[in-house]
Formats: sequence, C-alpha cells, structure tokens
Amino acid sequence: MDLSRDGLLVASANFDGTIRLWETDGGRPRATLHGHDGGSLGVALSRDGRLLASGGMDGIVRLWDVKDGRSLAALHGHLAGVWSVAFDWDCRLVASGGDDKMVRLWDVASGRLLATMRAHTDAVRGVALSNGARRVVSGSIDGSVRLWDTASGRPLTALRGHPGGIWGLALSDDGGLAASGGVDGLVRLWDVDTGALRHALRAERRFEGADITGLSGVTEGQRGTLLALGAIERSGHTTPSS
Repeated sequence: MDLSRDGLLVASANFDGTIRLWETDGGRPRATLHGHDGGSLGVALSRDGRLLASGGMDGIVRLWDVKDGRSLAALHGHLAGVWSVAFDWDCRLVASGGDDKMVRLWDVASGRLLATMRAHTDAVRGVALSNGARRVVSGSIDGSVRLWDTASGRPLTALRGHPGGIWGLALSDDGGLAASGGVDGLVRLWDVDTGALRHALRAERRFEGADITGLSGVTEGQRGTLLALGAIERSGHTTPSS
C-alpha cells in the first residue's frame, strides 16, 4: 500500500492480482488496474503522483499511468514474486525486491534493467531509494538491511540486528535514516551514513511473562492479543474459549 505525497490518493495491492486506487476524500474507488498473473504484492506511487509501480507474484514489475490507468511497461527480470517497489524522487529510477533474493534497479523512461544486486540470502521484502538516487536500501527475510550504490550496484553496508526476517522498510526524505520492522516485534532506526543503530523501538508489552496457560473465558482474538503483549502459553495445552 502507498499514499500519494499530497494525501489525496491511496494505492493498494491485492492477492486477486489487481491494483486499486482510492480517493482519500470520501474513500471513493478511482480505478482498478489489471495486469499481474497471480497476486499483486507491492505498489508505489511516484512523488509527483503521475506514475504507479507494482510488483506481482508473476515476477513482473509494472508501470502505470495514474491518470488513465494505462499500463506503460512490464519489466521482466525477477525470477520469483516481487514484494516491494520504490521510485526515486525524480521518478527516473524504480527499485524492486523479491523472492529471488535480488534487488533490481530499472530506468523508468526506457524500462531497461540497470543493475541486479546480489548479497541477500533470503527473500527481499522492502526497498527504498535515497534522495538523489545515490543509494538503494533493502530489507530481507535474512534479517539484514543492506545499502547499495546505485551507480555500480555494489553492496556498501549490511546492517544487522534483527534476529528474524524483516518485513517492512522506510527511508527518510533526506536519506539519512532508515527504519526496519521485523518478526522480532522491533522497529530499528539506523543511521544510513555510519551504519549505526540509533534506536530499537518496541511497543509496551504489559503482560510480559504472564502465564496464561489454561486461561478460560477469553476468545481466540483476546488470547492472541495477550500473547502479542508478552504473555506466554505452554505448548500442548488447550483450553476452551468463550
């Protein structure tokens, strides 16, 4: 999902293979775009709101005209599903990351593949391009955040801290701060220039260590919330829910 810079438009990817555009004022659907075989996995709107990029289970990156919903290009190169796409500020480049463990960089105007970046050891779930398009940042199920030089495609730095996979990634407008979110329940903030970890953010876990084994009178949803807030439940024990 992505939100336009002016806050007027939302784009969403769907497992039915469509991409949908919505107006934020009133929530009215604006367009439904068809193009991916299998599910659509990731979307990104250009900074000026004119273009949309999408990645699908078919391994294709597609470029779309937001105004009329027209398909502009189909970029072939990934060997498996594409989970994340991102434009640079000037809408000259688009980056993509997928299940083939690769980060790929494309020229928007020509659709030409500029670089294939190899270093991750598992699927790539997030990509971002810095202002000026000097660097690509990627996050992977291998638990690392990686920085790449866009000119050469060379890996620059690997930021490690998540013990499990990374599913979300964001980059500040000035390109100096990266945020990653992982299955460890933490959001980590990184200094892109130095590679230093600035902060590890974790939501308050009010029930940390509380043993709810055998607890009755709660729904499965409530039980899941307690576990997410730090409660523990010994394996092999089941209790009826209300």
